Amino acid sequence: MRPVAKNIVSFLIAIIIGLFIWFSPVPEGVTKEAWHLLAIFVFTIIGIITKPLPMGAMALMGLTLITATKTLTLPEAFSGFNHSVVWLIVIAFFIARGFIKTGLGARVAYGIISVLGKSTLGMSYGIMATDLVLAPAIPSLTARSGGIIFPVVSSLCKAFGSEPHSHPRKLGSFLFLSAFQGAMVTSAMFLTSMAGNPLVADMAAKVGADINWGTWALASSVPGLLSLALIPLILYKMYPPELKATPHARQFSLDKLKELGKMKTQEYIMLTVFIILVFLWISGSWIKMSATTAALIGLCFLLIAQVLSWDEIIKEKGAWNTLIWFSVLIMMATYLNKLGLTQWFSEYVVSHLKGLDWKAAFSVLAVVYFFSHYFFASNVAHIGSMFAPFLFLSVALGTPAMYAALTLSFFSSLFGGLTHYGCGPAPILFGAGYVKVGAWWKFGFIFGVMNIIIWMFLGGAWWKLLGLY
Repeated sequence: MRPVAKNIVSFLIAIIIGLFIWFSPVPEGVTKEAWHLLAIFVFTIIGIITKPLPMGAMALMGLTLITATKTLTLPEAFSGFNHSVVWLIVIAFFIARGFIKTGLGARVAYGIISVLGKSTLGMSYGIMATDLVLAPAIPSLTARSGGIIFPVVSSLCKAFGSEPHSHPRKLGSFLFLSAFQGAMVTSAMFLTSMAGNPLVADMAAKVGADINWGTWALASSVPGLLSLALIPLILYKMYPPELKATPHARQFSLDKLKELGKMKTQEYIMLTVFIILVFLWISGSWIKMSATTAALIGLCFLLIAQVLSWDEIIKEKGAWNTLIWFSVLIMMATYLNKLGLTQWFSEYVVSHLKGLDWKAAFSVLAVVYFFSHYFFASNVAHIGSMFAPFLFLSVALGTPAMYAALTLSFFSSLFGGLTHYGCGPAPILFGAGYVKVGAWWKFGFIFGVMNIIIWMFLGGAWWKLLGLY
């Protein structure tokens, strides 16, 4: 629990900044409603960043202010709850619970490590391969990394005598850092592998960049696999584990699989639903089925087969919490655009950047968008506050819409690796105690630069080859 005084100060800062914007002169070309919505939006975002109250509570306050001040009508203010993207994320939480409850996630992890875990380097690739396999069907980074990857990595480290207080560099530091940085990459590789991805795809459509599940996966495949291949190698060179060979890892994983026993009926059902979901998501554009409808079908299968119970659905607090704050952020971002504020902002900046080549201008914007994540404790909060204006501005400066949308979309996952608080899994994996904050930030910056180069330039060439822009 944070000190009450600190919470009060954080809350007052958000209020003061919000009031300052509210009572500031409205710029020419901006409506009063848009300016007041911006004030409430900034108040909410600052509250989400500084956390005087939980994220859902801050979003609820923003929603209340919007309706109480008549900035928007009640139906407009609650329109975010009707958005299909919100329900896709909520349903994804339930599906993730199925992976954890049935033990299928742990079985996949130990199965892969039993094959690749003969060395520490191989073990790190095994952990990332597990994440990559699970990523398409578990869009909650926290559920995937915290509920499946974290316990597996912890048990492996302890089995080899690497504890946070005793020999952390023997094995644990290397594995936890590689697992964390790998998770950032896998979260960028599928439309359904991170909670904010469907949101950015929806915003991208507003500038004519249609990114469906298949397009996203194909575009991310080359830069994503390269990033995953390089992360353990770079860490192995710059932050080497003391223990290089782990011949007993295979037997350890086999013992864990033996404890799990033969695959149970519920695991087979979960696996079947996973395959069906991936098929429906890939073929969605051909069979005219939305990703949300596919997720609903998968959830209904799990309920009918009693892999999940209705009580478990009701008790999934993370899902219902996300429903509130995600719906409010989507609503605010949508109406800031509808009321013309993002268009005004783009035109204002473009007027000051006339004559600048779009490649140089977009490079600056993309790097600023990426490293501004040092000021955020949530990928989705960052997306909600900055993605739309940066995308509209990039296109206004002449950047091809699809190139700008893909770059900023992938960065919206990758920048979570900068700090120990920048996304859901960060405090979980950092909190294990194996890596000091200095090393965590150092490699966050190193891999941040690496990912910018790989995804922006190699990725751009790959997308050009695919004819995406």
